[in-house]
Amino acid sequence: MHDLHIADKILKLVLEEGRKNNLKKITKIVVELGKIVEHDQRITPENLKFNLKMLAKGSAAENAKTEIHSIRGTSFGLKEIEGK
Repeated sequence: MHDLHIADKILKLVLEEGRKNNLKKITKIVVELGKIVEHDQRITPENLKFNLKMLAKGSAAENAKTEIHSIRGTSFGLKEIEGK
C-alpha cells in the first residue's frame, strides 16, 4: 500500500516534468530509491515499478520503461525522464 502512495507522488512529478518540457509521450522514467520502511514493510523496486505502471495507464507515461536505482539513505526521488 505504501508503494502505491510513493508511486503516486513520483508519477505526479513525472507528468509535471513532462508538461514543463512539452513532452506528449514519456518513454523512460528513472527513479532513485533508498531503503524506505513504513509500518514494518520495505518499499521494493518491484512493487514500486508495478504501481507506477498501474497508475500511469491512460497518461503520457503509459508504457514508459522504468528504471529504479538503489541509493544510500532513506529517500526516494525522480532522477530523470525521457520522451518525445
